[in-house]
Order: sequence, then C-alpha cells, then structure tokens
Amino acid sequence: MRPAGRFVADVLTALRACADVGVNLLELDELAHQMIRDRGAESCYINYHPSFGASPFGKVLCTSVNDAVLHGLPHDYDLRDGDLLSLDFAASVNGWVSDSAISVIVGSPRGQDQQLIATAEAALAAGIERIGSQAGYKINTEFGGHGVGRTMHGDPHVPNNGRRGRGLPLRPGLVIAIEPWFLAGTDKIYTDADGWTLRSRDGSRGAHAEHTVAITTDGPLVLTAR
Repeated sequence: MRPAGRFVADVLTALRACADVGVNLLELDELAHQMIRDRGAESCYINYHPSFGASPFGKVLCTSVNDAVLHGLPHDYDLRDGDLLSLDFAASVNGWVSDSAISVIVGSPRGQDQQLIATAEAALAAGIERIGSQAGYKINTEFGGHGVGRTMHGDPHVPNNGRRGRGLPLRPGLVIAIEPWFLAGTDKIYTDADGWTLRSRDGSRGAHAEHTVAITTDGPLVLTAR
C-alpha cells in the first residue's frame, strides 16, 4: 500500500500549493484528475454512491469550504481571501487504496481558523485521545474513520469519540484511516442541496485532517505522510 499512500500524499501536496485566491474548485478537481491519469491510478470517488449520497459523486476530490466540512462536491466557486478549505482525496494504485485529508487557509488567515485546523491535526496525531473535547469543540459521531484496503471504506469503523480500552484491538496487518473533523460552534450538520456537501447547522467553520495508517510489528506506519 506504500505506492498508493505516496501518491495520495503527493496529490494533496500539489493541491495545497495551488489553493490560492481566485482559484476555482473545479480547477483543483481537474488537477487531481490529471494526476490520477498521469499515474495510471483510479479514483475512489467518481463513481462512489453510498446510501447517504444523492447520486454518484462524479468528481475525484472533496472540496469543503468554510461551513462545509465533509464530502464537499467541487463546483464553480472561486476561492476568496480567508476561506478555510478542506481537501479530501482517495485513490487506488495497483488495486490498493489510500485516503487522506488536509485543511488549509486561503490567503490571509484568521486566528480562530488556525486554532481549529491545529486541533484537528493534533487529534489526528494523537489518535483522538479526547483532544477535540479538551479544546472545547463538540464531536459529531455520524462520520468517522474506517478500514482501508482494496476498497476505500471497510471495517472497522473508527469513531472520533472512542474510549480507551474499548473497541477492536489493533493488530499488525490492519490498515485504517483516522480522520478527526471539528466544527467551531456545533456538532450538528445538514446536507447541502447538491446532495453531498455536509455543512454546519450554525454556519460555523469546519476543519478535517486524515491519514491512512498501517499497523505493523514495529508500530504505526503513516502511509500518507507528507
């Protein structure tokens, strides 16, 4: 799974570098799509149609802006100064999948957005460990991490509100995507009219961080490290 992890990390690095004021979300999706074609990889998103999606996703990248935090469907929107952008990307290379997400601030940062992103990244690094609660953010339990392998989503479910000592024990060979996400003011979300994008109920901003991690006899291996 290392090649898939390296590719996903490289795509997110390229997208981060391109996310600037005036750049359209569809341009970011096309960049990711071109990198998929160049690598001979396969998108995990474009034909993805789970029960909570209104239709096949149709794009290769999730772009969630400001009060959107998950499953943001790329559309005709030019990034503005101060936007908080979350990018979620998964792809299959030689039949193996990796999945990762980052949140970035476009242009001039706001202190509260920087804190929100830093908390999501700290929670990811700590494997949650109640980091989000300690920072004062409420935790939505409808969506969390998941197993990764030949497909993007598999068992086990990795909850963002798990308690130490409970759940499936980690064993060598298990690969999971850990993905904390927080909203600044609420844990309530709703689905946008596009049938995919999840937004905060109170309009507050969200941040999302994710890595694909393999459990080995020598400890955790972050396959999507950037």
